[in-house]
Amino acid sequence: MAGRHSSPTPQGQNVSVTDTILVTGGTGSLGRPLVDTLRAQGSTVRVLSRKAGDGRAVGDLRSGTGLDEALAGIRTVIHCATDGRTDVTAAKQLLAAAERAGVQHLVYISIVGVDRHPLPYYRLKLQVEELVEASSIDSTILRATQFHDLVHGVFRAQRWLPVLFTPACSFQPISTHDVATRLAELALAAPAGRAADIGGPEVVTSADLARQYLAGTGRRRRIVPLKLPGRSFAAYANGTHLAPDHRYGTGTFAEFLAGLNP
Repeated sequence: MAGRHSSPTPQGQNVSVTDTILVTGGTGSLGRPLVDTLRAQGSTVRVLSRKAGDGRAVGDLRSGTGLDEALAGIRTVIHCATDGRTDVTAAKQLLAAAERAGVQHLVYISIVGVDRHPLPYYRLKLQVEELVEASSIDSTILRATQFHDLVHGVFRAQRWLPVLFTPACSFQPISTHDVATRLAELALAAPAGRAADIGGPEVVTSADLARQYLAGTGRRRRIVPLKLPGRSFAAYANGTHLAPDHRYGTGTFAEFLAGLNP
């Protein structure tokens, strides 16, 4: 099994683009560009979904229903599905079914700093990493910084407030298209264990991101930085969620905003 590595250590042969790849979470904000990227490169993709549709395999990660059928003939799985509540249960179901199916490579998308950040969701992601590493399946784990969609969502949720609150820390948001490109590269290569972290091309204060959001959406609002108590905020303030030495891709938050429909 591929263990923890700071850089890829290929084992075995690369995957052929003619092999079918199963993607969990293939209809989500990351899954959609990932599926598009893989198909554009010539890969056949099967999307695990609870709802039937073209190119989909019906299955439920929480109960395990339909997973054996969805994984039939699959050598490579990219696990992107997450709901922040049942991730550990879903990972156990997926890994058990993948082992039964003889899957040879499982790629998991995680978050930079999950081993150093006390946020409960991050701890769940770390538990899933540990399950993946402990399984009999060769694996690749990629940690990325926060997506542009998440930063935008935090600001948009405050659109009816008279001010715009921002945490007094910096972020390194990354484009889901850039993450999808890296995941596709890793999925088509040999298992790498812990791949190098990736972050967006810019480390920006949340206040500056808020200014970009207001400018991009044509709004005027006073920006109010917040310093919050607790270990989770302290971890953000200390930059445990950043990867300044591993900038990847070119998509900036300003470009993301420019691409949104008005």
